[in-house]
Amino acid sequence: MCEHAVCANGLRKRYRGVTALDGVDLEIGHGEVYALLGPNGAGKTTTVEILEGYRRRDAGTVRVLGTDPQRAPMSWRYDIGVVLQEARDLPELTVAETVRHFAGYYPRPRPVDEVIELVGLGEVAGRRLRALSGGQRRRVDVAIGIVGRPRLLFLDEPTTGFDPHARRRFWELIRTLAREDDMTIMLTTHYLEEAEALADRIGVLRAGRIVAEGDPATIGMRRPVTATIILPTLEEIYLRLVEQEPP
Repeated sequence: MCEHAVCANGLRKRYRGVTALDGVDLEIGHGEVYALLGPNGAGKTTTVEILEGYRRRDAGTVRVLGTDPQRAPMSWRYDIGVVLQEARDLPELTVAETVRHFAGYYPRPRPVDEVIELVGLGEVAGRRLRALSGGQRRRVDVAIGIVGRPRLLFLDEPTTGFDPHARRRFWELIRTLAREDDMTIMLTTHYLEEAEALADRIGVLRAGRIVAEGDPATIGMRRPVTATIILPTLEEIYLRLVEQEPP
């Protein structure tokens, strides 16, 4: 029985003989901000897509808000917010029109004006999307992701392509969402600094496996950890040299 917002055990996925996920175990608590950190091709997007219910897994068990995403009813999707790595918008619509359009998909959406103010776009609510900066358009993506009052928000590489200033401004938005709404947030990123700035816990994904997990201070090596080093004895070194000596 999964008591967390997200539980995944033994998650596996292959594409045409290439292993994308090789036994991922993951737990994310309610109200937690969790960052999945890893290089491009590590399996981050595949993991998120399986948790969102948009991609089928080959093996393993998954529960997201108590439900298997592969068999989830539409009512479950109302509790999930998604901000894709590459979002396709409607460039001729204004910010307000766009958010209002997506709000219509949910049974009890947040007030459109409230969402626009929350993501910091109040001053450009009447501007067409094609006239926005990259950072502003990304904020529109977040507005779309939260307008349905999700309990769990997925952010896939939310600041890729941002300059350092725009990235830090976006971080403030994510902190505000986590603080004010007490929602669970899972984000993927290949920026260690971003994971440290936003997450309560970080999981490091490499070649389809979680190779490290912990709080930002430990993963970022800013807190000392205890390590045990076992050195071979002189006798063991001698025996290895003898075994390697040519006849």
